[in-house]
Amino acid sequence: MPKAQDDSLIEITALQTRQKAKHMGGAVIDTILPPQALLGLDADPIARRMWADVTFLDAPWCEGCGFPFEFAVQGGSLCGRCTVKRPAYDRARAAMAYDDGSRALILSFKHGGRTEGLASFAAQMRRAGRELLPDADMLIPVPLHPSRLIRRRYNQATLLARALSKITPAVFAPDYLFRTRRTESQGAFNARARTENVRGAFAVRHPDKIKGRNVILIDDVLTTGATLESCARALKQAGAARVDGLCLARVAKAAALPT
Repeated sequence: MPKAQDDSLIEITALQTRQKAKHMGGAVIDTILPPQALLGLDADPIARRMWADVTFLDAPWCEGCGFPFEFAVQGGSLCGRCTVKRPAYDRARAAMAYDDGSRALILSFKHGGRTEGLASFAAQMRRAGRELLPDADMLIPVPLHPSRLIRRRYNQATLLARALSKITPAVFAPDYLFRTRRTESQGAFNARARTENVRGAFAVRHPDKIKGRNVILIDDVLTTGATLESCARALKQAGAARVDGLCLARVAKAAALPT
């Protein structure tokens, strides 16, 4: 058999193997978390009200952290916090505001096992991340500590990254970033305590695969950005060329300036 033809057969076989693996991965998740009707687009009036109350975010926003502005600004404008101190990540964007209108929707996904809205979540994240995604090499979810993953059954950031990888060219890379220790939940901390809580809590497993790459960190909610910053520092120390953040939602209230 000619070498070119032999190589083609090898490539086809490899592609089929990858497609089977991807299908099996989806089947496993569907077994653990059975899909339901698409959240907010079925006959469920409660789900429909959840979507109706969401505030979707878009430009104009801070070039750095993606904080939404209430008025038109020139391109490249920064919010007060980013003007004082740029985050460790390069840019961050979020699809919706985390507020009274979206809280029930997000918490039902994060803690309630309601994963049927993933396709819609990913589509909105792609819209919000349209500046970040075209030249991104990989999507890396913010990892959970194994003990917390066992209790929750799934990492919502991993599910979001996987869903987004299906509609963008970036590669789903869930195994490159890990937690070096179990941290306390960030919910009860102020901004400074959040930073200390996650300082040095992340490390890179395969730095050779990160070096020179454009990475997008995926998470569910951006509050102060402390977790994204800790992850970004670890990835940049491993040689990442650029580290952006893309979240399902973000707190859009003004916060104290960094010190």
